Amino acid sequence: MVYAVGDIHGCVQPLRRLIDLINPSKNDTLIFLGDYIDRGPDSRAVVNFLLGLSHDHHCVFLRGNHEGMMIDAVVHGNNLTLWYFNGARATVESYGGINNIPQRHLEFILNTKFYYEEDDFLFVHAGVKPGIPLAEQDPFDMLWIRDEFIYSSWPLNGRRVVFGHTPFLEEPLIMEDKIGIDTGCVYGGKLSAVRVDDLRVFSVPCHESTF
Repeated sequence: MVYAVGDIHGCVQPLRRLIDLINPSKNDTLIFLGDYIDRGPDSRAVVNFLLGLSHDHHCVFLRGNHEGMMIDAVVHGNNLTLWYFNGARATVESYGGINNIPQRHLEFILNTKFYYEEDDFLFVHAGVKPGIPLAEQDPFDMLWIRDEFIYSSWPLNGRRVVFGHTPFLEEPLIMEDKIGIDTGCVYGGKLSAVRVDDLRVFSVPCHESTF
C-alpha cells in the first residue's frame, strides 16, 4: 500500500497519532509531501520522528517550500528574513538556536526530493505548471505554485497529481486529476493522509494552531 501524508509544520503529536492510525506494514510506502518544519511547536521533534520512522519503513521525503527556504537561509545564507516571515522562528526555537541544528537534520532537509513517481501518480509538494512535461518543470513551481495548478484540468497529461501546500480545511480535495491532502493541521485543522490504492482518507485532529 502507498500512503501520502500532508503538511506537518512542526506538529509532532498529530504526526505520531496519524502514523499509529495508519499502522503501516514493512511493505508499505509512506510518501511525505514536505513542509515538515515552521509555524508549529516542535519542528526538531518532527524531523527526529521521521528519521526514526525511516529506519523501519520505506519512506519518501519530498521537499516543501519551507524546506526550500530553510536551505536558502541556513545552508546558503540567503533570504533569512523571508524564512522568518514564514514561520522560521518556531523552528529555530525548537533547536535552541540556528547554530544548534544537527548536521543529520540538515542532511535530511537537503536530501528531500522535488517529486516522486509511483504508477500513474505524481507526488509533489505544491503542484506542477499545467501543460509542461515533467522533465521541463521548474523546481520553484513544484514548491510554490497554487491557483494556476489547482484550477487547471489534468495539469500533467495522464498523471494524477498528489500534493500538499494549499490547505483544504474540511477534507482532502479528491478529484480525477489531482488529490490535495493538506488539511491545515497547523491552523487548527487536521493532519491527513490518503492511501492512494483505494483513496481511503486517514485524519487526526490537531489542536496546536499557532494562528
